[in-house]
Amino acid sequence: MKASAALLLLLVPGVALAEPVEALKPMAFLAGHCWKGEFPGAKDTDEHCFSWLYDGKALRDVHTVRAPGRPDYVGETTYYWNPAGRRVEFLYVENQGGISTGRMEAQDSTLVFPPTEYASDAQRMTYRVRWTRMGDDAYEAWSEAQGANGWTTMFRVTLRRVS
Repeated sequence: MKASAALLLLLVPGVALAEPVEALKPMAFLAGHCWKGEFPGAKDTDEHCFSWLYDGKALRDVHTVRAPGRPDYVGETTYYWNPAGRRVEFLYVENQGGISTGRMEAQDSTLVFPPTEYASDAQRMTYRVRWTRMGDDAYEAWSEAQGANGWTTMFRVTLRRVS
């Protein structure tokens, strides 16, 4: 038992130092950290914690929105390189039964998530997102929903690195 525990400890640093696949490198600043922001005009908080999967072949984002007096809204996104489509794609699943799939494009200091569909039993929505890096310790998340009259901002929040 002691030998296997020692072997496991020897493997951990290799995982922590994994080099991400080239297409995920624009997201590397997020990995290994949690980022938290407050929604404007509310006490609600938005927190994302990122970690590499499979030696940098995928990136996990565990997302939690906390609001006073309400259960947490929790979701998990996995970002990965799809060699067939030759692009970074994601799968998002959340605790209220909703899912979303889409793609990410890196444009300078911004991660762009083009329009995609969110679906749950109760709701369907087309949305798009932009994460703009603000140095090493923050990024701005801007989410918009498409309605009958065009695109409307759902939220715009600055998330700061907390760990």
